[in-house]
Amino acid sequence: MTRTTNARIAGFTYLFYTAVALISMVWFDRASSGEGTAARLASMAQHATGVRVAVVLSLLGCLSALVLAVTLYAVTREQDPDLAMLALICRVAEGIFSSIFIPATLGLLWLATVNGTNASDAATGHAFDAFLLRVPGLSAPLPGTFFALGSTIFSWLLLRSRMIPIGLAALGVVLSAILVIALPLQLAGILGGQIIAVMLMSMLAFEVPLGFWLVIRGVRLPR
Repeated sequence: MTRTTNARIAGFTYLFYTAVALISMVWFDRASSGEGTAARLASMAQHATGVRVAVVLSLLGCLSALVLAVTLYAVTREQDPDLAMLALICRVAEGIFSSIFIPATLGLLWLATVNGTNASDAATGHAFDAFLLRVPGLSAPLPGTFFALGSTIFSWLLLRSRMIPIGLAALGVVLSAILVIALPLQLAGILGGQIIAVMLMSMLAFEVPLGFWLVIRGVRLPR
């Protein structure tokens, strides 16, 4: 495929990835709402379809990360093949690590539907359920770090090549680099999840305009 075709596919995938990620988050939060483990499990049991929809959307998000890895590599590899390959590996790792938590979510849904009827040890069952409910939040910095590093490198290559507007590329470098620093700090327990959530949402100011730009305008010839 040509550079322009890859750029337009990447732009569409940026927008699609953003949409499915936000919708998946909203669906899962709504399906697992409640105070305490028991209330959240009861909510999941009542909204099992919503949980399954969120899982499917999460899977589509993982596949989108792989598409972005390949298309952005194709766009930027002539600028620096080594850096572009490193960024590709990071975005692939993002998709793979994100997909690991999908079976955990399905397992949690199964536990929510059988807990209290087939569970022989209620205390142990609730402890395990509470652990699984915390796994996505505890493990989110792992795929997020690979996402941030890959985004930083790709944004830098786009900035250096002047294939997209300089201001937009520079914004991507800055926002992504901040996440590269912040996400490991969250994993270490230094930064709270709410701060990281604000930082992640700020990436929309870069990725949404970039997606529309790539779909409509493509990329310029690199310097």
